[in-house]
Amino acid sequence: MDTPTLLAQIERDWRAARPDVNPDPMLTVIAVQRASQALQTALETFFARHDLTPSAFDVLATLRRSSPPEGLTLGELAQCMAITPPAMTKRMDGLERRGWVVRCTDPRDRRTVRAALTPEGRVAVDSLLADHIAHEEALLRTLTPPERATLRALLGRLPAPTGPT
Repeated sequence: MDTPTLLAQIERDWRAARPDVNPDPMLTVIAVQRASQALQTALETFFARHDLTPSAFDVLATLRRSSPPEGLTLGELAQCMAITPPAMTKRMDGLERRGWVVRCTDPRDRRTVRAALTPEGRVAVDSLLADHIAHEEALLRTLTPPERATLRALLGRLPAPTGPT
């Protein structure tokens, strides 16, 4: 069932069962959850065709866009991605095995570990980036650029996740 039909049914049901309750917050959360699930599934399918996960690509893309030549500390990288350090370690392990990222100690502070793209990792992310953007463009095709900006602004006002990722 499409989301507008489902939401209309839920609203009718709640108005009949409990006319004293305003179902608007529930309807809004359901709409956001369904959109999130649909986008997540589409991204997982897209990246699976490239033998990647969305989270692995996120590491590569974050290093590509945000990393200075010497790389980012694992803490900086985890912060850029809004994930916990253990989750960062797991993602790094898989990408390191593929030869796409490297961990090295910081020459200025040997207690600090930095992550950087390898030349192969840079090729991997750059070769996939245009297709990834085109795929996301297709996913958002029903929204105009101003609607997308409004959606980003509105979603940005919702609380950020607080638990471990």
